[in-house]
Amino acid sequence: MPMKASLNRRQALISAAAAAIAGPAFAAPSAKGAAAARASLQRLFGPRLAGVKLSLTPSAGRSWYSVSGKAGDLSISGDTPVALVRGAYAYLNQAGLAHVSWEGDRIAQSGALPAASGARVETPFRHRAYLNTCTYGYTTPWWGWDRWTREIDWMAAHGVDMPLAMEGQEYVWRALWREFGLSEAELAYYFSGPAFTPWQRMGNIEGYRAPLPTNWIDKKKDLQVQILGRMRSLGMTPILPAFGGYVPKAFAQKNPKARIYRMRPWEGFHETYWLDPADPLFAKIAGRFLALYTQTYGTGTYYLADSFNEMLPPINADGADARDAAYGDGAANTAATKTKVEVDPALKAQRLAAYGKAIYDSIRQARPDAVWVMQGWLFGADSHFWDPTAISAYLSLVPDDKLMILDIGNDRYPAVWKNAKAFGGKPWIYGYVHNYGGSNPVYGDLDYYRRDIPAIAANPEAGKLAGFGMFPEGLHNNSIVYDAVYDLAWGAGRESLSAWLSTYARARYGKTSPELDAALGQLVEAAYSTRYWSPRWWKSKAGAYLFFKRPTATIGEFPPHPGDRAKLEAAVKALTALAPAYANEPLFVLDLTDATRHLATMKIDDLLQAAVAAYRRGDVASGDQARVEIAALALSIDKLLGVQPETLATWIDDARAYGDTPADAAAYVANAKAQVTVWGGEGNLNDYASKAWQGLYRGFYLPRWSMFLDALKAAGTGTFDEPAAVRASIAWERAWVDAEVAYRREKPADPVGEIKTLIARIGQGGEKTA
Repeated sequence: MPMKASLNRRQALISAAAAAIAGPAFAAPSAKGAAAARASLQRLFGPRLAGVKLSLTPSAGRSWYSVSGKAGDLSISGDTPVALVRGAYAYLNQAGLAHVSWEGDRIAQSGALPAASGARVETPFRHRAYLNTCTYGYTTPWWGWDRWTREIDWMAAHGVDMPLAMEGQEYVWRALWREFGLSEAELAYYFSGPAFTPWQRMGNIEGYRAPLPTNWIDKKKDLQVQILGRMRSLGMTPILPAFGGYVPKAFAQKNPKARIYRMRPWEGFHETYWLDPADPLFAKIAGRFLALYTQTYGTGTYYLADSFNEMLPPINADGADARDAAYGDGAANTAATKTKVEVDPALKAQRLAAYGKAIYDSIRQARPDAVWVMQGWLFGADSHFWDPTAISAYLSLVPDDKLMILDIGNDRYPAVWKNAKAFGGKPWIYGYVHNYGGSNPVYGDLDYYRRDIPAIAANPEAGKLAGFGMFPEGLHNNSIVYDAVYDLAWGAGRESLSAWLSTYARARYGKTSPELDAALGQLVEAAYSTRYWSPRWWKSKAGAYLFFKRPTATIGEFPPHPGDRAKLEAAVKALTALAPAYANEPLFVLDLTDATRHLATMKIDDLLQAAVAAYRRGDVASGDQARVEIAALALSIDKLLGVQPETLATWIDDARAYGDTPADAAAYVANAKAQVTVWGGEGNLNDYASKAWQGLYRGFYLPRWSMFLDALKAAGTGTFDEPAAVRASIAWERAWVDAEVAYRREKPADPVGEIKTLIARIGQGGEKTA
């Protein structure tokens, strides 16, 4: 079909500017690159490094930096602007003079800068990647340029050079689907709402909480121009989107002769539609998308196309096998059929090889020098399908230097790269997801990272390992994990963990002591020795804690929380005893708040089990007492959590402020509320993105459980109609999302006093009862 012009003159001028910024390979010339690094340092540290000399010396080997000289005559050298910013930050951080985090910064603007030896620091990894496709739903939907400026500077300070850059693509998709004949009405109900666009892009859903306002699409386009300009100026190589095969239902209806599969419903949503790469329309759409994208945002090298994220490839001619199974530990993921469909192994290998080749060819035709990027999550999450033979077949017909795999889930599925034989000679990035849904229990595994990251860098069986990355689904939690891993990605780890913790404390809190070092050591042993927070998906019920899950009476077998709870309580008490000396250090108070609410929420989980057990055996008095204690803890936690920069109120306020009309603002608020509570679909995603936020303890988790426990209490020792109680919970949740309620962040006047009150309450009351 003929292609119509999709960009007006003004848009073309913006696009030309983007292309000029991009350059052929985004290599920042020395003068401009050094200037970009200096601008980043100014934004991060103010005048602290104003007199420091910056020297950019590009090199073909490993990225490096060095800091040399003394106060008044300090020089920082490096091979990229990112390396310069990383070198400056590492120098200040190790001297205890600066700390940069999502929660806030501590920058010492006075005092002499220490002398530096000029030692060359090299990263063992060619690339340091960052972000997850899902981050663009769980964290960034309401971000503007100021917040993105901050995040890109955070990336540079942590040495990131390969971020996923997924904003702004709906602008291009809209132009493309218009060219292929979709009406404005069809487009309006194709794109999902702002908090759910990542899963739309990956083909999991279509049109959920639609329409996606035109203003949002246009804002994100302008924002992506700025994002890519800043990333490229710092010498970063962003990963850009490409066509993975998913088409609108309206397109499928308009093209009945095309080879389009109706894919299995994902998590109880309605089906989506995938175009076979062998169909001529696939290459046509893929090429046109990249042409439009390049006109809008400039050229790139790395293009992400995920065709089978938690979706099985169709092998049989009718595609029935693609609707046959669930993935990973989400065994209750909705499948369209419970009957296993047999697949011929030879046909499977043949079809997968053809798919891989066709997807790559569709990118190559438009960008001959491009590298296809895909996430490797599917190889672990759907391992029953993606055995070594299947992985090998899928990758086999793509040139080795034209495909990069992001093996993102090694803290969850550590055997993927080994089973795939290091992906058969393709470049790949080793990394961790760490965070799921933006949910924020206190966890990570610092000792594991210190062993694992250097080991993979030195492993002779790692093939063409090209980098390390962190791929969190959500940000703004457990900053210590991200500081630790990106330090390791730049060759740290020679010092002991206790020495690293002491340096971390001095930088983050301004000072340390043997007592603080010991308390932080306890906290690491208690909480930061947990690789994966297993309660978040207990019995296919999402939610970081039992209190955050949709209520059920079958909680007697809920397992102990990961980590060492006794050490966590000891660490919280030790940190609280030290709090008077750090009361004016906001990051100390925030970290103590996080550890305390984590401990207190575990206590609520115990009390929920006690209340349920008491009511079921007819002990109303004990059940009622447990509920009194649950309410007291929940309300105390909610009050304390005003310390955090993120609350339910700030999340909703950011969503509302992003709207340009009252209707848009109302839709964004509903998107925001739904995502952190009900999510969507008829599967098990409710509470997947649950948060330990002020507003949710008081306004959502506590009343939902109270309603359920009222029903359980009323049933006594007789038959309890749990399905009816669950239906009532679901109805209440939906009403909560739709209700127009004003939330306000309320900061406690005396957070340390609130913490002491919480600790006292934790030590009181009943324990969980069988």
